[in-house]
Amino acid sequence: MQSLRAATSASRALATRSTPLGFTGARAFSQSRAMRSGGHESHYDPPSGWLFGVKPGEKYEKEGWEGLTYWGLCGTMVLGVVAYAFKPDTSIQTWALEEARRRLEAEGILPDPDTKKD
Repeated sequence: MQSLRAATSASRALATRSTPLGFTGARAFSQSRAMRSGGHESHYDPPSGWLFGVKPGEKYEKEGWEGLTYWGLCGTMVLGVVAYAFKPDTSIQTWALEEARRRLEAEGILPDPDTKKD
């Protein structure tokens, strides 16, 4: 009986030892390890004293994405303004005014504006 208890306690010790310390049974959101900035060097860029890093007298060189972004953003804004200016009027007040005018013209209370007086 003693040997059976010793064997079960040893197997329990191995089972609990094979899991990491502090394991609660819940899985992490990500299975990959968290990436940390390696090395001991500083990630701080000291100020150069020049606006946007361009020294006086040097010409600024545009990056490849800048022209496409400027044209795309400005073009989209212009297109949006034009579309907003020419959008149809779908307000309930406009519809009610037109419907009331149409009914009054049908009843003869309001003269039809399309007819010409001779």
